[in-house]
Amino acid sequence: MRGMKTTLTVVAAVFALLLSWAVEAQEQGFTNRATDLKDKASADAATVAQLPENTPVKVLARGGGWTQVDAGGKTGWVRVFHLRFASTVESSSGGGLGGLGAALGFGGSNRKANLATTGIRGLSPEDLKNASPDPAALEKLHSYRVDKASAERFARDAKLAAVKIDTPEAIR
Repeated sequence: MRGMKTTLTVVAAVFALLLSWAVEAQEQGFTNRATDLKDKASADAATVAQLPENTPVKVLARGGGWTQVDAGGKTGWVRVFHLRFASTVESSSGGGLGGLGAALGFGGSNRKANLATTGIRGLSPEDLKNASPDPAALEKLHSYRVDKASAERFARDAKLAAVKIDTPEAIR
């Protein structure tokens, strides 16, 4: 009987895990500022709609710095940094498996915490292929340069102290 109970507990835990992955595929989020809903994942794409701050959205797909969303029946792409996602996570003091151990009935005290994360994996090969130089942006970037004497004067006036940092092996 004990073996059957353990098997049922494991099956229930696996089912709960699979269900959480299915729910994550339909993750809910909100705009954290007024933003454009674009027809493609590109800053120069056509705007489908204007989304006010705190607009609820359903995540459909992710790509680079963009997230495809459904916002009240309108589908399009929003910059990932214009969205916020809140998830509730459980942490457990019951061992290395955390919430899984507690879900299987192995004790531990659980705490719930809100967690919000955002990440970008980088440029795709297509992004690099479609990149084009922007001489005006480069000129603007050069306008921010300062010479060594100006930088040292700024540091001295701000009472900043020099700190020596070893170069990491990966950069050498």
